[in-house]
Amino acid sequence: MNKIVARIKKEFSKTPDLIIKEININLFNTIYVLYLETVSGSNKVNDYILKNLIASKNKINKYNLKSYLAGPNTKKIDNPDKIEYFLTNGFSIVILGDIIWGIETRADINRSVSNADVETSINGPKDSFTENYQINVGLIKRRLKSHNLKIENRVIGRKTSTQVGVMYFDDIVDAEIIQDVLKKLEAIDIDGIVDSSSIGFLIGGEANHVFPTFLQTERPDYVATSLLEGKVAIVIDTSPYVLIIPAFFIDFINPNIDNYSKSKNVNFIKILRIFAYFLSIIAPALYIAIMNYNQETIPTNLLVDFAIQRNGVPFPTIVETLLMLGVCEILRESDLRFPSNYGSAISILGAIVLGEASVSAGIASPITIIVIAITFISSLTFSNVEINNSMRFFRFIFILLAGFFGLYGITLGILFFLVYTTNITSFTKPYFAPLAPFNKVYFHNSVIKSPLNKDNKRSTLFTHKNMRKQNNKEDL
Repeated sequence: MNKIVARIKKEFSKTPDLIIKEININLFNTIYVLYLETVSGSNKVNDYILKNLIASKNKINKYNLKSYLAGPNTKKIDNPDKIEYFLTNGFSIVILGDIIWGIETRADINRSVSNADVETSINGPKDSFTENYQINVGLIKRRLKSHNLKIENRVIGRKTSTQVGVMYFDDIVDAEIIQDVLKKLEAIDIDGIVDSSSIGFLIGGEANHVFPTFLQTERPDYVATSLLEGKVAIVIDTSPYVLIIPAFFIDFINPNIDNYSKSKNVNFIKILRIFAYFLSIIAPALYIAIMNYNQETIPTNLLVDFAIQRNGVPFPTIVETLLMLGVCEILRESDLRFPSNYGSAISILGAIVLGEASVSAGIASPITIIVIAITFISSLTFSNVEINNSMRFFRFIFILLAGFFGLYGITLGILFFLVYTTNITSFTKPYFAPLAPFNKVYFHNSVIKSPLNKDNKRSTLFTHKNMRKQNNKEDL
């Protein structure tokens, strides 16, 4: 047996899906065809390789072997150590003597392109990424037809050998961002990468802060728009989410789907989302501060009504609020884990029953239920899990400060929030941009949407070259 074949057979012992075909072309030479039937398509192996080799075996030698391999993607393998990578990625290996060829014969084990499940929009494209690397790159290139769109490929994971592609426009993006990303990717030494979030945590600094510094999206149109702005996209095989870096706080509050609506109509929604974010953080703390310390800030009649409603509640306001928040967090978690067909119904039922029962039993007052409901309704505006987690983090900080210091504590909490967020960076870029520092161009792309015909420049946050995106008659 060929030494290379013997080595592969030994390395893949107890691997029943390894198939080895032998084709004798003369008395002294044998062609070996190796593939894994679980990741390679048997029909493709037969059509691309076996039929041609068997039909022309008397004419084949190691010099003309390639001409009898009909696969659309054929690669010569000079290093036998790479055979494992190609085998596990759906390639069939053809060996004749010391000549090794890899022919792509991947099995069709991918789901089809479907609608976006999380980042839904009424207008705009409906397609979303899948777990297939080639399909995901194709969905992006379908929108961006330019030779300036570059891809830097890396293989990460000692056991998974996961393909990772860094996409960018070389005539737009700053070279420093690309160098920083590639340097961090090459520094990763881990057994396995099974999802895009793992790459994001490893290169973005998971333990440094509660905010996400990279954006995960399932929408190819979002990636295309970000690349045109000068951002970088990271495509990871086996993951239906693509990373976009750098990402700022405002990117999670006002998503890209706003671009499919008129600016005058969507700007109200953008401001409303920002208000909802801070309302979800501050509302419980504001209620505690007013009830415990700063009763003079509300009308007397309203204060009397609140006092009457709280009559008979055995817990202090802060304990009552924390108790109801804890119940709502459990309901939210159960809604996420339950099957989608009836998870929401159970959560709504649980909220109604628990809310009504808590008031009837005197455990919580009606105003507390209203405040907690407003808090969680506001948080439902945002679909990103990490942003919701950051809201929970700051919500409890504000509650504790309000419980000790009242409205003064809320002021301290706002100061802490501003100091905390303005000290975060996303791949060397200030996280609270375009607000701090202020950037006019990106401000009108994210915080307030400008009309499309006025969106003619790129932001200096991402690039300092090829700044103009469009030429209007007013500019000529």
